Amino acid sequence: MLKLTDISYSISGRQLFNEASATIPTGHKVGFVGRNGTGKTTLFHMINGVLAMDGGTVEVPRGAKIGGVAQEAPASDDSLLETVLAADTERAALLAESETATDAGRIADIHARLGDIGAYSAEARAAAILHGLGFDKAAQARACADYSGGWRMRVALAAVLFSEPDVLLLDEPTNYLDLEGTLWLEGYLAKYPHTVLVISHDRQLLNRSVNAILHLQDKKLTLYTGNYDTFDAVRRAKLAEQAAAAKKQTAERAHMQAFVDRFRAKASKAKQAQSRLKMLERMEPIAAATENNVANFNFPNPEQLSPPIVKLDGVDVGYDDTTILRNLNLRIDQDDRIALLGANGQGKSTLSKLFASRLKPQAGEVVASSKLRIGYFAQHQVDELHLDETPLQHLARERPKLVPSQLRSRLAQGGVGPEQADTLVGSLSGGQKARLSMLLATLEAPHLVILDEPTNHLDIESREALVRALMAYDGAVILVSHDPHLVGMVADRLWLVKDGGVKPYNDDLDAYQKLLLSERGGGGVAASEGKKKPKEKRKPTAVQRKAVAPLQAEVVKCEARVAKLEELKGKIEKRLIDPDLYEPVNRDKLRVLQGKAREINDGLKRAEAMWVTAAEELEVAKAQ
Repeated sequence: MLKLTDISYSISGRQLFNEASATIPTGHKVGFVGRNGTGKTTLFHMINGVLAMDGGTVEVPRGAKIGGVAQEAPASDDSLLETVLAADTERAALLAESETATDAGRIADIHARLGDIGAYSAEARAAAILHGLGFDKAAQARACADYSGGWRMRVALAAVLFSEPDVLLLDEPTNYLDLEGTLWLEGYLAKYPHTVLVISHDRQLLNRSVNAILHLQDKKLTLYTGNYDTFDAVRRAKLAEQAAAAKKQTAERAHMQAFVDRFRAKASKAKQAQSRLKMLERMEPIAAATENNVANFNFPNPEQLSPPIVKLDGVDVGYDDTTILRNLNLRIDQDDRIALLGANGQGKSTLSKLFASRLKPQAGEVVASSKLRIGYFAQHQVDELHLDETPLQHLARERPKLVPSQLRSRLAQGGVGPEQADTLVGSLSGGQKARLSMLLATLEAPHLVILDEPTNHLDIESREALVRALMAYDGAVILVSHDPHLVGMVADRLWLVKDGGVKPYNDDLDAYQKLLLSERGGGGVAASEGKKKPKEKRKPTAVQRKAVAPLQAEVVKCEARVAKLEELKGKIEKRLIDPDLYEPVNRDKLRVLQGKAREINDGLKRAEAMWVTAAEELEVAKAQ
């Protein structure tokens, strides 16, 4: 087992861990979650021995090998297959020794050990892993130096998977994979024979590939059994329970303090007052439950255009004299939600750029509505922001007629808060830069939003906020993403980009995963054999979205009504604990307040019942 005991660590005066402990049983697949910047990668460095702890211990079984992904595979002349095979250092050393050994006994020992570690099937296993991550046989024979850094990161991932460490540490492994590689990795990790600890913001991977969640919060570690959805439900229940306990204790403290304040000077009540004062001193405060609030995304809704808003007739598209996609005959209506499937290099980004008018057709015709506005977000756009300017300056350039207060309001609507509005972009986190880029891309209330890998810098909560924003948006969406949860929740149509063409894929994402795994081999579906996994929830059609929208609005209204009544109830209760209120002279005032309290309690019960009913109706509508 991997045992972390009383881990403490600080960096630049900021404490990340304070006597944090957790025990991970051997063979467990554990998702490591927590807000960005809380110290997840730092803990990996401490487990690996790269960083020295301020205090505490890390214990692993004797002889256990810990492995993680290197920064990237070296840009060497070795082939991809040779690079991955070299990752099993024991196999490489034994094979080298077998060529020079002369002692018969030693030669026998070497070959026995090579057999034990599966050395003779290693090449096939390495090739299968590379194939699963998107490298065909020809690609595996090419030199590492032929590939860019992103592709070499895949090779580094293949190498550590091939070496099969006893404790596998993966830090956001899907960030440099496409959707197809992510789906393959889900299955591979679920079947991995040893312990896995993976940092990830990919909700589907955390649901399908792990059986426990390690949560880092408030400098402590807590291990939960089950996948991410189970963890999320348990955590929310704990937050609600803690909030109720804190509220109850606050009322008790206020009641006791009121008694002490009123009677501590009276001889007949002095002992009781002193007793309550001691109880107050001994009462351990219960911290109010807090949950990190995540700012929403906000996509302005456009006016409706006549269909189709874009149509391609016999279009070829590519770069210079190279054609990537041929004879495209496609149309997009304003209520379409389309996800592009296909391995990296097949042309998904090329098609996105064509629709965004970033590329012109080499042949054929693109017909678009004369009033069409398009919002385009791609990964590289985050890098095109001006690092020496603030978000306020970026928006002012686009909206020169708005006053600063209006600019700040618009930034806030897009999830860029007041504390970031005046911060230089170079000092913002990746997620904050992504929010700013998305705000700028959708500023004109586009009829079509094209999102090419929008989640790379977003944590789970922000990804859920993006899903909510896209579900409320009234325009068309074209989505390229390695996040299966986002694709499954948003898209109601799938297009497969493959072999120079684009065609509709008429089955769902689960079926595509099975097709992919049958083609790539290895991996395997994450669901256990014999158990059928329920189909992933798909984004409803335009008609269904319109039916769901008012129900969602009603739930929001009910939530606001309950919150308002709870606020009023708290104010009344605070007034009712005032000792002076119970003096005879204030009897009428007390009676009025008690009546109001009863009215608020009755209203709160009705509001909560309406809230439950609205939520149930919404769930039914979503399921239809």
